[in-house]
Amino acid sequence: MTEFIHSGDEKKKFVRQMFEDISPRYDFLNHFLSFGIDLYWRYRLVKQLKLAKGQTVLDVAAGTGDVGFAILKRYDVSVIGLDYAYNMTLLAREKALRRKVQNIAFVQGDGEALPFADDSFDAITISYGFRNIGHYEIALAEFRRVLKPGGRLAILEFSQPRSKLFGRLYRFYFKQILPRIAGLISQSEAYRYLPESVEEFPDRKTLLTMLAAAGFANAAFRDLTFGVTSIFSGIKSSR
Repeated sequence: MTEFIHSGDEKKKFVRQMFEDISPRYDFLNHFLSFGIDLYWRYRLVKQLKLAKGQTVLDVAAGTGDVGFAILKRYDVSVIGLDYAYNMTLLAREKALRRKVQNIAFVQGDGEALPFADDSFDAITISYGFRNIGHYEIALAEFRRVLKPGGRLAILEFSQPRSKLFGRLYRFYFKQILPRIAGLISQSEAYRYLPESVEEFPDRKTLLTMLAAAGFANAAFRDLTFGVTSIFSGIKSSR
């Protein structure tokens, strides 16, 4: 991990400032550096939710709102997008107004201290933001608290590819190519921090164990694109 990050609180402070800085170029860099496949990954996340009409979804680490907008294209539900970086929420609100999207709101907030009542949401999504959280167990406890009984948590996050050959290519691009290209476009630390954060992130088995320990039943994962990214899911248990 970046050498000046020594604790979860320092990580949160660093990540928040990093995304405040990168927000104007965030959408372009995401699509450009992933060759557009990030749109497919989010589509798979949304498809897996299987939401019913009238339900309410919380999208944590919402960024500029792409997951929330994708949810509303597929389901007749309401969405609240929460992000730790205030500039991200401003951009998300502008996108919602420009696209004339209804039933969505964006707020600034901390995933470890959600500003919502117990049992408020039918589903929670978090896409490429869970590894940026300072204290995983605290966030999972908060996710469970605000979910309704039987509510679903879905985490879309980078993983380590299972194929050795593809894994080598992936790591070379992630560590050597991606940060350099991004650095030409943005002076932020974001795309140097990215490969480090993925390496430090818990592996699949560890994350499933964390979900179960936090009170999520049926904890499971589904790999996408040779395991470059995975969808982790669980259901709020009754305990």
